[in-house]
Amino acid sequence: MQATTLVSRTADLFDQGLERQSGAALLRFGAARRREDDRTGWSGDGAVAWLDAGRGHVWSVGDAAAAAELVLNAERERPGAIREFTGPRGSDELVGRRRELTDVVEWVFRWTLVEPPVMRNEERVVELGEEHHGELIDFLGAHSPAHSTGPGSADVSLWAGIRDADGRLVACGALSSLRDSGAPLMASVATDASQRGQGLGAALTAWLTRYAVREHGFCTLWQIADNVPAQRLYDRLGYRDEDHCVSARIVGAA
Repeated sequence: MQATTLVSRTADLFDQGLERQSGAALLRFGAARRREDDRTGWSGDGAVAWLDAGRGHVWSVGDAAAAAELVLNAERERPGAIREFTGPRGSDELVGRRRELTDVVEWVFRWTLVEPPVMRNEERVVELGEEHHGELIDFLGAHSPAHSTGPGSADVSLWAGIRDADGRLVACGALSSLRDSGAPLMASVATDASQRGQGLGAALTAWLTRYAVREHGFCTLWQIADNVPAQRLYDRLGYRDEDHCVSARIVGAA
């Protein structure tokens, strides 16, 4: 399927109404409808894509074949500037026929519009301010070294945590945001390994979800596709499981 490049304006991303279709929530929540005209986007037959220029990352939704063509179009238009992409499951195989890829990871972009059921220990969650950033850095370094975002990040609007009876931090998590739209994105939820099995991660995830839904009307998060315990938790909390994605880096890109 051959994609057609259109004028690079935000409105083009929504011309096909893909954001209303199942499996296109990344467009619905992740792409801003109103932005400056400097945002680059592409539209094809059944797919759209947009560029995070700072990261050299192309985001796409829709038909996998059309999305793959949009990624390849973007690379041809901006040689050396496209380093990685996220698209519908299967787009990696199609891009991979013409470009060498690495760091391929399958994800599920999950979202909810409703408050979750109350979880055990949720009442123990407290907000954490800038004065706790050092403590959060130490905790994440010890219990979640690969965390997606850290204290001090400009994308984070809120940190929350749970403490034990001695006041020691035993779980934490953040509300970050999707880069293009600013939509709430849960991130860096971590639990002390010695405290696992008490439902602390579930309590923190429910609390952050409830906060985001009350403040913004929805919450989003990324789940690694084969993380079965996380999948079960997000199912319990009411997150939709419709948007199956894949990300990859293009070998040799600048």
